[in-house]
Amino acid sequence: MTKTALIVAMDQGRGIGKNNDLMWNLPNDMKFFKETTRNHIVVMGRKNYESIPEKYRPLPERLNCVITHNTEFKAPGCMVFQSLMDCVKHFSVDARKLFVIGGGEIYKLAFQSLSLDELYITEVAHRFNADTFLVEFDETDWKKDLICDQEPDARHAYGFKIYHYTK
Repeated sequence: MTKTALIVAMDQGRGIGKNNDLMWNLPNDMKFFKETTRNHIVVMGRKNYESIPEKYRPLPERLNCVITHNTEFKAPGCMVFQSLMDCVKHFSVDARKLFVIGGGEIYKLAFQSLSLDELYITEVAHRFNADTFLVEFDETDWKKDLICDQEPDARHAYGFKIYHYTK
């Protein structure tokens, strides 16, 4: 059975984006994302896919999947599914981990309809003027371990902590 995970960065108000874009530049968090999802499956909504600059699409060294209701949608180098459940079923016996990488609606669907095995949540030590937020979930259902504590520095205007949640 394929393991399902969710990976996200959020601010102190659970904000994850504004105008379909990231609100911060945190190189070490981006490096963590790349290393953690490398050689696995990443699943994203259409808006999230379209927010990735073309030169970075599809995300390299990962199998990219896009979820959209639009049956005519094409994403070169990616697999396209009409529902998150169709995507998960397609990879049900794959040895790779399936990472839900956003955006807001896909995260909400993942918490509602998937039996997630792991969460990787970066908490940015700042509150931005976000327009998209991570849905609330019951943290008492999870074991939470701190795996990174980044202080602000020359490359990081904001500090952040990365947590790994497991059942």
